Amino acid sequence: MNTTEEALRYPDTEYIRPPHGFCPGCGAALALRYFLRAVGGKIILVTPPGCSAPSISFPRPSLVQGGRLIDVIHCPFGSSAIFAGGIKSAMEARGDFETQVIAWAGDGATFDIGFSALSAAAQRNENILYVCYDNEAYMNTGNQQSGSTPEGSRTSTTAGSQDDGRRDKDLLWIMMGHGIPYAATATIAYPDDLMAKAKKAKETKGFRLLHILTPCVPGWQYPSNQTVNLSRLAVQTRLFPLLELEKGTCLTITNKGKAKQLEEYVRLQGRFKGLAAQDIERMQAAVDKRWRRLNWMSQWSDEN
Repeated sequence: MNTTEEALRYPDTEYIRPPHGFCPGCGAALALRYFLRAVGGKIILVTPPGCSAPSISFPRPSLVQGGRLIDVIHCPFGSSAIFAGGIKSAMEARGDFETQVIAWAGDGATFDIGFSALSAAAQRNENILYVCYDNEAYMNTGNQQSGSTPEGSRTSTTAGSQDDGRRDKDLLWIMMGHGIPYAATATIAYPDDLMAKAKKAKETKGFRLLHILTPCVPGWQYPSNQTVNLSRLAVQTRLFPLLELEKGTCLTITNKGKAKQLEEYVRLQGRFKGLAAQDIERMQAAVDKRWRRLNWMSQWSDEN
C-alpha cells in the first residue's frame, strides 16, 4: 500500500522543548520532530557527533516525553549502529522487547566514517531502527564533503562546478544489496509520508533504515524560510525520490508526478553558485538515468 494514501493520525505531542541548539530553519530539527511524533513510546536514542548531538543537549537536554527526559546516548563518530545493536541486544536479554533503540546519525557518520558499522549491523539484521538525517556534508565542522555531497556542490573541500568525476553514494541501493527488511527515503516537505514510513519501520522487526533529506541553511546557503520548499523541490526534480524498500528487493516509488527541471532547485542555493549550463545538463542526465533505473526496479518488483 502507498504510505501517502494511508489515513493515519498522529498525536499532537511535541518531544522537542525549547531552548535547543538547532539553527533557524534547520531541516534536521523538523525531521526529528516528525519522526518522534510517529515513533513515540519507549525509545533510546543513540547519536554520534554531528549537528543533532549538541543541538539536543545544549544549552540543556531538549528531548522530553511524558514529563521525563528521553534517554539519549552519545557515542563515537563511527559506531552508532554498533552501539544501538549492543543496547538492543542487552535490552532483549533482560526481557525488554518493547523499547525501540534508534540510531540517529548524520550523513558523515553513515555514508563515510560509520559505514562499516552500518553495513555490519545490516548484514547481521540487528533489530534496530537506523535513521540518517542527510544534510549532504559535514556541516557541524564547517561543511566538508561527505559521501552524500551531490555533484556540483561547493564545500570547504570541493570547488563546486568542476567535473571531477565525483558522485554521491546511493544509500538505498546499497541497502538493497544487504537484503534488509525495510528501508525508505523521506523529506520534511511530505510529513505524512515521513511519519507513515517511520511508523512502518517501528512495526517491522530486524534492521530498518530511514534516509531523510534535511536541508542546511548555512551549508546550502539559502534563506531559512526556504527549507520546506527546497525539500519539496528535491523530490519534484527527482533528485531525491521518495522510495520504500521492503523485504530486501520490493521497491516502491511513493511519490511520482510530473518532474520539474533540476535547474529550479540548484539556482536557489549558494552552494551551486557558478554552475554553467553544461554542468546542470550533466547533473540532470544523471538524475534521469537513476530515475529510469528506479522505475525499472519498481516495475520488476510489481511483476515478481
